[in-house]
Amino acid sequence: METVFDTIGLGSMEDLLVQAELLLRIGISCVLGLLIGHERKNRNKSAGIRTHAIVAMGAALIMIVSKYGFFDVESYDAARVAAQVVSGVGFLGAGVIFVRNNLVSGLTTAAGIWATAGVGLAMGCGLYVIGIVSALMIVLIQELMHRIDYFAQVASCGTIRMTIVKKAGAVKSMEEYLESCRVDIASVKVHKNKKDEIKVEFEVIYPPGLDKAGLFSKLAENDAVMTISD
Repeated sequence: METVFDTIGLGSMEDLLVQAELLLRIGISCVLGLLIGHERKNRNKSAGIRTHAIVAMGAALIMIVSKYGFFDVESYDAARVAAQVVSGVGFLGAGVIFVRNNLVSGLTTAAGIWATAGVGLAMGCGLYVIGIVSALMIVLIQELMHRIDYFAQVASCGTIRMTIVKKAGAVKSMEEYLESCRVDIASVKVHKNKKDEIKVEFEVIYPPGLDKAGLFSKLAENDAVMTISD
C-alpha cells in the first residue's frame, strides 16, 4: 500500500526517521558552531558566530552526503567528498590571517575555523560524544588562554605619531628611548613641515604585557615631545 511519504517522494516512514536523525546531526553541529563563534565574537575577531555556525553545519552536511548519498554507486569511496572539507576550510582560514610588521594575527581564529569543521565532520558521522566534547574543549581552551595572564599576553603592533622639537639627533634619541622601553621599531616616517618641529610616525611592535597607557604618559612628559597619538 502506497503511503503519503511515497506520494511526496520521501520514501517510507523508516527512511523519514533516518533523515530526521541526520538533520539532528546538522542541527547540533550548527549549535556547536554558534557556541564556538560566540567566543570569537566576544574577542572582536573577524570570524564570528555566523561563520563558525555555517562552517560546522556545512561540514556536517558534506559528511552526511559523502557517507550516505552514494548508495546507488558500486564501490564508492565514502570519504572522498568529505575529505575536501579540510582543503576547502583552508581557503577560509587564509582569509582571516594577516601579517603586519612581522606579526601574524588571525592565526588562532583560522585554527578555530579548521577545528570547527572537524566538529562538523564528527557530528556528520554520528560521533555525538566526540563532536560535542571537542567543541566544548575548543571553547574551554580559548577562554582559559585569555583568562590566564601568562598565555593572554602577546606581542602587538601599532603606530605612534608624535611631533617633536627639531634639533640635532632628535629622531635618533626618540628611537633609542622607545627601544629602552622594549618597543621594537619596524619603520620610521619623518615629515619636516616647519622650522622648529618634526612630525614622526613610528610603526612599532609592543612586547607582551606592555602598559601602553603608561608608555604614552611618559612620552607626553618628555620635554622634546609636543604632541603624541596612536
